[in-house]
Amino acid sequence: MTGVHPPSRAANRSKRKHLSSNEEQSQSQSQSQCSNSHTKRRRVASSSSSSKPKTLTTIPDPPTTNQFQHLHSSSRSRRKHRDTKSNATEPSNRKWVFSSRDCSSYQDKVVVVSYNILGVENASKHPNLYYNVPRKFLDWDRRKSLIRKEINHYNASILCFQEVDRFDDLEDLYRKDGFVGIYKARTGEACDGCAIFWKDKLSAPTQSRRLLVGNIHVLFNPNRGDIKLGQVRLFLEKAYELSQEWGNIPVIIGGDLNSKPQSAIYQFLASSKLDTQLHDRRKISGQLEGRDFRPQNENTARWNVLISIPRPLLYRWSDEELRLATGCGGVTHVEHQLKLCSAYLGVPGSSRTRDNHGEPLATSYHSKFLGTVDYIWHTEELVPVRVLETLPIDILRRNGGLPSEKWGSDHLALVCELAFADDVKGT
Repeated sequence: MTGVHPPSRAANRSKRKHLSSNEEQSQSQSQSQCSNSHTKRRRVASSSSSSKPKTLTTIPDPPTTNQFQHLHSSSRSRRKHRDTKSNATEPSNRKWVFSSRDCSSYQDKVVVVSYNILGVENASKHPNLYYNVPRKFLDWDRRKSLIRKEINHYNASILCFQEVDRFDDLEDLYRKDGFVGIYKARTGEACDGCAIFWKDKLSAPTQSRRLLVGNIHVLFNPNRGDIKLGQVRLFLEKAYELSQEWGNIPVIIGGDLNSKPQSAIYQFLASSKLDTQLHDRRKISGQLEGRDFRPQNENTARWNVLISIPRPLLYRWSDEELRLATGCGGVTHVEHQLKLCSAYLGVPGSSRTRDNHGEPLATSYHSKFLGTVDYIWHTEELVPVRVLETLPIDILRRNGGLPSEKWGSDHLALVCELAFADDVKGT
């Protein structure tokens, strides 16, 4: 769930979804786990401030909730992968779109889902976000059934869930569908976290394959761009470290970044670098710009996406803000070493569902927000074969908000099929 920041920060502090009262005391955490389908053995490693270089620092709570999962598939899976262009099994109104490149030579593919499933506690604590939604559509038993039914349509191998506060329920459900899962809770007073589920037998029909899967849910509070940037920075540093440790394996990242495609946070992931002095920390996620985005039609939606606000050439950040954002007070630039691509950006889509940049127009919709904050990223060793389009703005508006009769969350699931770039038939 996402939302716009209220006009009065003090008056509405208790209503903020991802902001806890002990923000300056708790620390960011990350988790990694290695799973080998041959031996069923797992190893878990947690990062701590003592293991980081002196220039790095932990981020005050509420931290990002993040996970890393190392997946190793056997050379011959019992579950045969079926590649089809049929839309017959998809939920209503969402269609697969395919890459413009010839992907027929790729054999090893994996379908990935990233989904903010709307925490039960968050839904109950923020009724103002769902006043247009019938109460029965917020019922968890109903929603988890819809989400499971939806997921089953996608024939996915990897699921990245955010805002999970009923992990036991999900684990019981998806175990029946052949998934194994892990969970990482947020620190502080928040009761939700992230979960990664993967098929016990990943489909890889030609050879043994390994992947690093990361799952992240970034702080909501738009005014704390220093913390948001710091969370993403630490997450990407850990992803690169684990990728190198495990043999420079491909990386897939799913998550709710609480940042729009036009934001500096997005720019940081896409370009690998960012100069903080060129950005106001309160607008670094893009959430406060265009927060009254209420498009009446397709053209209005695309116009709102392109709105820009004049800003000074340089912004001042305090040493403490720079320490949180870049890892060191006085350092204004931040970089990461992963070469990331957005899965949806790699597959051309319809103007009804995509902005001019190529990202979805909307991945989340409730009474205070309509826009995109969810993404699937991958490194260059993987190529997108197809993605599942989101819903057009006009169809979303007919519902008056999410969840709805068909959809079990206030976010839409992002779904993509990725292939290994070095896997060409006959080579």
